[in-house]
Amino acid sequence: MPMRYLPLTQPDREAMLAVIGAATIDDLFVDVPEAARLDGPVRDLPMHASEMAVERHMSALAKKNLTAGEAPFFLGCGAYKHHVPASVDHLIQRGEFLTAYTPYQPEIAQGTLQMLFEFQTQVARLLGTDVANASMYDGSTACWEAIVMARRITKRGKAILSSGLHPHYVSVSKTMAKFTGDVLDTAAPELAADMDLDQLIAKIDDDTSCVVVQYPDILGRIADLRPLADACHAKKALLIAVVTEPVALGAITSPGEMDADIVVGEGQSLGVGLQFGGPYVGLFGCKDKYVRQMPGRLCGETVDADGRRGFVLTLSTREQHIRREKATSNICTNSGLCALAFSIHMTLLGEAGLRQLAEINHAGAVSAAERLSQIPGVELVNDSFFNEFTLKLPTEARPVVRTLADRGILAGVSLGRLYPGEDALANGLVVAVTETTTAEDVETLASALQEILA
Repeated sequence: MPMRYLPLTQPDREAMLAVIGAATIDDLFVDVPEAARLDGPVRDLPMHASEMAVERHMSALAKKNLTAGEAPFFLGCGAYKHHVPASVDHLIQRGEFLTAYTPYQPEIAQGTLQMLFEFQTQVARLLGTDVANASMYDGSTACWEAIVMARRITKRGKAILSSGLHPHYVSVSKTMAKFTGDVLDTAAPELAADMDLDQLIAKIDDDTSCVVVQYPDILGRIADLRPLADACHAKKALLIAVVTEPVALGAITSPGEMDADIVVGEGQSLGVGLQFGGPYVGLFGCKDKYVRQMPGRLCGETVDADGRRGFVLTLSTREQHIRREKATSNICTNSGLCALAFSIHMTLLGEAGLRQLAEINHAGAVSAAERLSQIPGVELVNDSFFNEFTLKLPTEARPVVRTLADRGILAGVSLGRLYPGEDALANGLVVAVTETTTAEDVETLASALQEILA
C-alpha cells in the first residue's frame, strides 16, 4: 500500500469516534451548513500517493518556476529583490535564535528580547516614529491593525484609503472590515503624475477616523505628506502612512518626520528576501501618546535587582496576557526570525550603508526610466519616484509581461493584474530597480520591449 500522510487505520478511527460519542466522522461536521460541505473529493486534486511520487511531482512543478536570480528581474509592488548578505542567513540559523518562539515567558529569553529591543529602535528611527513594536505578521495586516487602532483612538468608524494604497492591502482591510463594521472609502488609482492628496483632503470630515496613504505609493509616486497630516489633525483624524519599500527611507523624508500618527509597512526588503511570497515581517510605529493602543508586543530595557542591564516585555496587548476587555488586538505572535533577519541586515548596513544603498537604487531606477521611456509609444507616468516607477504602454500590459516572461525576462507588474476590470489602468506597467539590477538587465528589457511593441 502507498504511504499515507495520516496513518490511521479504520479501527483507529472507530476507537476514537467511540471515545467522543460520534457514530461517523461526518458527525463532527454537523455545524457546517450543508451547502458549504464538499460532496466528494476536491476537484482536480489527485488522491493520495507515495512520498516519493509526491516529491517527484512537486519537483517537476518547481522546475516550471522562473526564479528571481535566473532572469532580469523588475518586479516590485510591495516585494523587492535586494541582495541579502550571507551572514544574515548564517546568524539567524544559530540554534539560540532558530528554535526560539514568540516570547510568552519572555524574561527567560534575554537574547531574543534584546534583539527585539534593537529591532524596535531601528524601526522607530527608520519610520520616524517615537516608538515601534516588536514586529507583526506582514505589511497588509499591520495596515489593518493601524485602521482599527485609529478607530479605538478617535471613536470613529470611517477610514479613507488612498487610491495609491496597494490593492492587496485594501483587500485585506475590506475583509476585516466586514467583522468590525468600519466603513472604507476606496478608489482605484489614475495614471497621473501626482498622488491623490487633494482628493483625500477634500474627503475628510467629522466621521473620519483616519486617512491611509502609501509612501511611495503603488505607482512609485512620492509626495510631501505634511499638508495631508495637517488636514487630518484639523478634523481630529489620524494620518496612517504605509511603507512597502523601507530602503526608500534611506533617501526620502520619513512619514513620522512629516507628522504621520501611525506608520506601518513591510520589512521584507531588508534581510528577508522574496522566498516565493513569505514569510514576511510587518513594521509598526506610532507617536508615543498612542503607545497603549498599539497592537503586538513592546520590549523595554531595565535593570535587575543587582543593577545589571536587562530586557522585559513592557507591553503586550493581546487578551492572552491581559483582561480580554482591555485587549487591543488578537495578534498572537510576531515574525521573530524575520525581524531578526531585518535587524541583522540593518546593523550590517548602518546608517551610512543604508543611505548609500538607497542612492544606488534611486540612480539605477532613474537610468532605467530614462532608457525605457525612449521606446516609441512608452510614456513615463510619474515624475518623482525612488526605485519604482510606472510606464504607460501603447497596448495592454498583461500580454506584454507574459511574452517577456516566456523570453526569460521578469519585466514588472502589470496594473491590469492588480486591478482587473479597470480599463484605464490596463496599459500600466510598474517597474522596480534595485542594486541587483545591472545595466545589461535594463538593456535586455528595453530591447525586448521595443521589439514586442514594434
